[in-house]
Amino acid sequence: MPHSSDSSDSSSFSQSPPPSKQDSSDDMRKVQRREKNRIAAQKSRLRQTQKADTLHLESEDLERQNAALRREIKQLTEEMKHFSSMLSSHEPLCSILTCPQPPPEVLYATHSFHQPHISSPRFQH
Repeated sequence: MPHSSDSSDSSSFSQSPPPSKQDSSDDMRKVQRREKNRIAAQKSRLRQTQKADTLHLESEDLERQNAALRREIKQLTEEMKHFSSMLSSHEPLCSILTCPQPPPEVLYATHSFHQPHISSPRFQH
């Protein structure tokens, strides 16, 4: 027996009512909110990338400065060793170190570090 299902099939599926103005407005808001969120996330990722790049450049600069300071320390250490060696080789030959030294007053007696007071009408009270 043939069965015609044209009328029964269409009635068995409930059709959704046409979207109301409220539903389309809500959908529009969701789309706008998602778009704003997508843009905000994109900006956030860009800021993170820029911050990482800045930190990387700063790190490289600090590494260069550190290397330069280490070279300077090495050079100054070598210089100090050289001068210490020169001093050690000079000490046995130094006549100042082998002779008793006079007190400091005697060494500087010929030099007058004191300036005489200058009288000036401008400084008189």
